Amino acid sequence: MSNTPMAANPLTRAVLEIDEYVSELGWDQPARLFALVDTARLRAEQPSLADRLGLDGGAESAALTPIEQEEIPAGKPLDEFLGTIAWPDAVTGCALTVERLMLPPSAEAEVPKDLGEAALTKWVAEHPERQEVRMTVAVLRDGSRESALRLREKDSPTEVLTGSDLVPGLARALTATFED
Repeated sequence: MSNTPMAANPLTRAVLEIDEYVSELGWDQPARLFALVDTARLRAEQPSLADRLGLDGGAESAALTPIEQEEIPAGKPLDEFLGTIAWPDAVTGCALTVERLMLPPSAEAEVPKDLGEAALTKWVAEHPERQEVRMTVAVLRDGSRESALRLREKDSPTEVLTGSDLVPGLARALTATFED
């Protein structure tokens, strides 16, 4: 991706590349799952696939290549779906992009008690301070993690927030897909 900012860490670069790809598709997209593979290994072991993906020999050997997986089944809770995944050894890591509504920390005190999941979702969707956010979370087998957050109201590559612990629950769920 030509517009992806250079980042010091290959995992951060992969997260930003995925964020850029999904941002080009627009908002209101389904969750998307990506396998992360070592680019040099992919070139060596699957040269025809590397060619189809446009991976020339000039890329950094430590770089990661995101490969989008099949569509996540509609209607299946994300945590249940993630519990069904098993990755082959060639997959170095994985990433997930998902859109959600987010409230500022100040709204936590306002949350009505004893709401069921559907009622809570409705309450958040109607809250005047809600923000639409796209989260891209990636993890590696070694436990490394990275995230990118993009707010719909600040939909610009220069406004993407990155950090390793922005969405810890989702990072833990993705890490669990590598456990036996």
